[in-house]
Amino acid sequence: MQSDMPPDNFANAPAEAGGGVSGQTSFSAPLQSPFSSPFPEDQCVIIIGMAAAGKSTMGRELSQLLGWIFVDTDNLIEAAYGTRLQDVADAMTKEEFLDMEETVIKRIRMQRCVIATGGSVVYRPGAVEHLRTLGPLLYVDVPLDIVLERIARKPDRGLAIAPGQTIEDLFNERRALYEKAATLRIKGGSAPAQQYSLEALEILKGYWAKK
Repeated sequence: MQSDMPPDNFANAPAEAGGGVSGQTSFSAPLQSPFSSPFPEDQCVIIIGMAAAGKSTMGRELSQLLGWIFVDTDNLIEAAYGTRLQDVADAMTKEEFLDMEETVIKRIRMQRCVIATGGSVVYRPGAVEHLRTLGPLLYVDVPLDIVLERIARKPDRGLAIAPGQTIEDLFNERRALYEKAATLRIKGGSAPAQQYSLEALEILKGYWAKK
């Protein structure tokens, strides 16, 4: 670990259409798109929710439906530090990790993107307020039993968890924060991601139609 905070040039981290991170794309200066679209050209959709809620999987599907870019903020952190998110989380206290995550979030300048965020992003009001300037926050609300089952299958998710805390503690602690931060909400579960992304698209269409 070279630094407790991401490098100043991390905001030039790459993004890829329809998922993942690749290529060179600056996040600092959105440009006016020359292409017409039935969806807002100057907005993003930000997906929030508990770890293992399926935010990234649904986000990739949704980005394809919208014809937008997909970005995962956990990937941005990994790109900034050159290591796995779990290694970053293990090297920091919970509060240090949350401060670093807020720094990453507040440097993002994007449009026409679906942004999947880490489950801990709602702990920092500054991060939430910045995300709201980019577009609506869509909360993927998944039952605790599904979250527990998915985390058990993949425990190295880079959770920002304090010593002695359980996943149940985190779930209960964060739920009110997600509900407070959310612009929109979708019930998640064990159905295919495409089903939820189609439902999310209809929710977004209704939201944008009222704007």
